[in-house]
Amino acid sequence: MTKLRSEFLRTLSERGFLHQCTDLPALDERLATKPVVAYIGFDCTADSLHVGSLLPIMLLRHLQRSGHKPIVLMGGGTTKVGDPSGKDEARKLLTDADIAHNMAGIRSVFSKFLQFGEGPTDAVMVNNADWLGALNYIDFLRDYGRHFSVNRMLSFESVKLRLEREQPLSFLEFNYMILQAYDFLELARRHHCALQMGGSDQWGNIINGVELGRRLDGLELFGLTTPLMTTASGAKMGKTAQGAVWLNADRLSPWHYWQFWRNTEDADVARFLPLFTELPMAEIRRLSALEGAEINEAKKILADLATTLAHGSAAAAEARETAQRTFEQGAAADSLPTVILSSQALAEGIPAFALFVQAGLAASNGESRRLIQGGGAKINDQTVSLETEIITTANLRDGAIKVTAGKKRHMLIKVQ
Repeated sequence: MTKLRSEFLRTLSERGFLHQCTDLPALDERLATKPVVAYIGFDCTADSLHVGSLLPIMLLRHLQRSGHKPIVLMGGGTTKVGDPSGKDEARKLLTDADIAHNMAGIRSVFSKFLQFGEGPTDAVMVNNADWLGALNYIDFLRDYGRHFSVNRMLSFESVKLRLEREQPLSFLEFNYMILQAYDFLELARRHHCALQMGGSDQWGNIINGVELGRRLDGLELFGLTTPLMTTASGAKMGKTAQGAVWLNADRLSPWHYWQFWRNTEDADVARFLPLFTELPMAEIRRLSALEGAEINEAKKILADLATTLAHGSAAAAEARETAQRTFEQGAAADSLPTVILSSQALAEGIPAFALFVQAGLAASNGESRRLIQGGGAKINDQTVSLETEIITTANLRDGAIKVTAGKKRHMLIKVQ
């Protein structure tokens, strides 16, 4: 690759963000000579984003730190349609009230990562419902739909995947790529936006926007994508056996968030440090070279820095201190995640297998029984040998019962 001039692209290349770009030399020249406005879209399907959205959020953060202007596009309009990219089936249709609720929850995430304001490189947040909601459909199809070849649309991976698996693809979803292309055109017209970024599954949608801007307005627009994020074991980034790793503290505590990063697979440490922290690359290379038990120190640093970005330094410090007291000193720290049970229920007694379900450490009675039978369940740091053992108030220690599944998942049971 030719040596990059722009700080932004050098950062992306060095840290592993750069996957595809429509015209890398021309974009590099533009970024090196003047501030560029760029956007990433986020649909409002839940009231929080999860770790799977963290890579594009970090893209916007690096963009701003390099002297350019980020746009956070909220998909108030496109959420009503549903992006088929990477999906096996149609997403549930949401009401306007659902979308407004979800959008309010998502907004708070970005203030942790970006500086919003009125300055030339301050981030702005816009909603594509502002222009999509007012479209006259017949006029839209006549003016914009004629620029899209159905033959080519059928060739995009997001569509081919659904068709190959014989999963239904509604005409509503099929229109998504046209609407996303139109978003890019509107942002170019309204905000002089020249660059759309996203994950590799968005490449086809992004290309459509670049070409629509050229055909209609003669604009030179650019597209850039990041690699598909999976863990070394092949799992989808941001998904665990316990569910999504949410970025909002009211959906997932900073403690659990810290633990997610602390439990990173050894093979992923060298890849995650440059993507999800802002450590200098020289320090990342030093940490990535650690082996054996020493790699755990690199994981703690990853957890500290990732949690600081999402929840602040105080929450990260508390999570690390709790982990140290819990795992290294064996204490039942008060700041462990807690489940409250009624004093009457515990006085009457709860079978051990049922307690692990109520604590959220097993999804079903069957899973809980298997956990106990396999020796992976502990109560107050003692292995549970009998799945039907009755747990009562007699098991309280300093007003709580510490419940452990495996080596790293802990909960406190308290009564009221």
